[in-house]
Amino acid sequence: MALKTSELNARLFAKADKRRATTVQEAQQAATDKAPFIELAIAGETTVSFELVRVPAADVASRTQVFEENAREQSFLNEMALSDILVTLKKSGQQYPAVGRWLDDGRIDVLDGSRRRMACIVAEQDFLVYVGKGISTRHAKYLSDVANAHKPLSLYERGKEMQAMLDRGEAIDQKDLAKVCNCSESLVSGALKAAALPLELLQAYPSVAELGRPTIVKLHKLFYTLEDNQQSALLKKLGEGNEPFWKAMPSQGVSRITRDVTLDIESWCAMQKEPETKASDVEELVAGNASYKRKGQSLSINIKKLSEEDASAILEYIQKTLG
Repeated sequence: MALKTSELNARLFAKADKRRATTVQEAQQAATDKAPFIELAIAGETTVSFELVRVPAADVASRTQVFEENAREQSFLNEMALSDILVTLKKSGQQYPAVGRWLDDGRIDVLDGSRRRMACIVAEQDFLVYVGKGISTRHAKYLSDVANAHKPLSLYERGKEMQAMLDRGEAIDQKDLAKVCNCSESLVSGALKAAALPLELLQAYPSVAELGRPTIVKLHKLFYTLEDNQQSALLKKLGEGNEPFWKAMPSQGVSRITRDVTLDIESWCAMQKEPETKASDVEELVAGNASYKRKGQSLSINIKKLSEEDASAILEYIQKTLG
């Protein structure tokens, strides 16, 4: 079951400032109160002291970065994909601090809270983050994975993780992946198809997390039935302009914009499959009365207002010539 952000923080924070919280409720209250220092138990193996840092809005992008092994694709985080938290953020500010670690250059590596970080950048709000020292890459990965539980990953992001598992030999095929990941084989198939799609294609959508398996399967089929040059042309079309492709849609709302983007891609792909009309396809022989079509060694003639005598003469000529 997906965790709420409040429940997630309560699970992560085992102890809080000098109050030495020992219950979930006390830990949750410490995070809500934005206690200046919190002790965080990581994977039950080590306890790290975190201090609450407020990063000014103008410095969030430069002073912070997202943990490189975070499964969430950061390029998908736009104002539409973040709409569920932007409203509250703009109205009341950041409710729950993120979690990060100090880097050697003084910047902050965000482990839990990449969506909150980007929302603060979009909304031009200060970013609150608990930052600790001496956190290993393994423990950083643990915090990042647990944090992602409260906002499900997109099929693309899950597919990337599944493909990595296959590459590492942690699963031998899709059926094995379904068992390891505790999900259906159809979901595994859809996720792997999503992971095989180019980022430029998925970035044409307002919220990739909202793309279901049927849409992913359709996009996969559309894209991979195109020739290489057609694939390149489609991606170029989607990347034209100064704004994301989905912003050019006249509709409103994630669902309708998503539908319109898909329809536009379908229409473009269908046009690529239509046979090209050649100048020599149909030629007029006698204006309004006779025309012919030449294709390779084949010849088709269309004659109007033809008498029986003339028709017989033409047919006789053809028979003698080709017989």
